Amino acid sequence: MIGEHVLVGYVHDAGGREALECARSIVALTGGRLTVAAVHPPHRAGSATEAGTTLDQAAAVLGDEPADFVVQESRGVGRGLSVLAGRIGADLIAIGSAAGGARGQITIGGAADHLLHASSEAVLLTPAGYTPSERLRRITVAYVRRPQCDEAVERAAVAAQRLEVPLRLLTLALDDDDPDRLRDDLALAVPPAIAASGLEAEFVQTELAEGDDVATALSGTDWEDGELLVCASSEDSSVHRVFLGEVALKVLRAAPCPVAVLPRGLN
Repeated sequence: MIGEHVLVGYVHDAGGREALECARSIVALTGGRLTVAAVHPPHRAGSATEAGTTLDQAAAVLGDEPADFVVQESRGVGRGLSVLAGRIGADLIAIGSAAGGARGQITIGGAADHLLHASSEAVLLTPAGYTPSERLRRITVAYVRRPQCDEAVERAAVAAQRLEVPLRLLTLALDDDDPDRLRDDLALAVPPAIAASGLEAEFVQTELAEGDDVATALSGTDWEDGELLVCASSEDSSVHRVFLGEVALKVLRAAPCPVAVLPRGLN
């Protein structure tokens, strides 16, 4: 199950603290390991020392909670986190929303953009101003009928069963989409989710969110306090890589809760 080893890219600002809080809440759920990293550029005087100070600030946020702290040198934060995740065996990279974005939404900065188009590990992003709930209440999968998304449903179903929370399959009906066909697709996705996880049927929900655009459709959907949204990578991604398509990026930007993006072919 994803979350056995979470790597959080930390910067000492609101987004960094929110990512750290979200990562620590996931580790508390899974009983996994937490690694906190500060990435600094090479050949810049004092940058390694600054990164060490940043990690001291992260340690103060965590208090007595166990974590590993790593200073990572790289020309780019996203690349540095991806390389480090592969080296230490992390299965999830958590980062916060870029500064300057709207509260309650995810703003994609340079590090997130790199990870969302090249990471070998799952990527978790938190909205600006996010405060983790005391417990996870539901896992939602943004569902479109294709193999990569079916894989994501199975992984999310297993996680929902282990964490004892409901699973929701959410499909967006936009513009000229046929709602009846999309409802049929949702119905077909339920039996494989149950078979993969052992979830009881009443714990697998389906929902069709209709709207003129992604933001409107998502705003008309109910979201739990303690929700996690899961997105699959595009079919254009390489195997075992994250790559978000245009619609999925719009979903991520409009989501009011943390979003986990899974690499293609994760199984």
